[in-house]
Amino acid sequence: MRRRGPAVAGQFYEADPELLRKRIEWAFLHELGPGQIPKVSGSRIRESIGYVVPHAGYVYSGPVAAHAYLNIASEGMPETVIILAPNHTGYGSAVAVYPEGVWITPLGEIKVDEELAEEVVNNSVFAKLDAGAHEYEHSIEVQLPFLQYLFGDGIRIVPISMMYQTPEAAKDMADAISAALESVKRDVIVIASSDMTHYEPHELAVKKDKLALEVILELNAEKLYRVIMNNDISMCGYGPVMTLINYARHVGAKGAELLKYATSGDVSGEKSWVVGYAAVRVYGAS
Repeated sequence: MRRRGPAVAGQFYEADPELLRKRIEWAFLHELGPGQIPKVSGSRIRESIGYVVPHAGYVYSGPVAAHAYLNIASEGMPETVIILAPNHTGYGSAVAVYPEGVWITPLGEIKVDEELAEEVVNNSVFAKLDAGAHEYEHSIEVQLPFLQYLFGDGIRIVPISMMYQTPEAAKDMADAISAALESVKRDVIVIASSDMTHYEPHELAVKKDKLALEVILELNAEKLYRVIMNNDISMCGYGPVMTLINYARHVGAKGAELLKYATSGDVSGEKSWVVGYAAVRVYGAS
């Protein structure tokens, strides 16, 4: 069995389990966070289809991410979380689905839903079963302690790393996920892991990110790609977000809402060069 150890524990988040739990609670209670510790619903409410969630160091993006995880907790535990994320390292396949085994964080192990992972690849033109692309990548890993904080080891994941972030790849992956779920019945939510504008002055980052977020809230994947390209927006996970939008439309999305937006400057006070973070919820019928 594959065992994917933590690559960024002690960097993006605390390596000590108790300190990590305290950091996650800090994120929920932070003035930029939702202001409360989540309570996991005992009954499953299948209203939300997926979320856009940032993936920077917890001290910067954790409070924004916490808004998404508070909502996830309120709807109860799904069977599997499909996590779509950009490939920052350049290693591995154009679209890499982690094949099987467990991912390890300081909070324990989280199992890969290998049956669903294989079925996604079987229905995709671009995706391959590939663990190598995930070895040093942080953008999926940083989501896991939040999920473990909420659900322990009872939840499974399908990690998907997208180096190829085009409208064609996003449509293919959305189609593949939809087809896979027709075959392998699962109660899932989808997380598109992405930060927004990178390393620009605060006011410019906010202006650019507003353009992208307006289109995300319209659930228009192709328009998002054009806005990103035409306005030189350095959002790193637009491919995963386009995939989420396309998938959501497949399954009858009713709309999307911005849960929280902030920049690293809102946390640190340093606004000369910031990174933008957004938590977005995409929802359907309950």
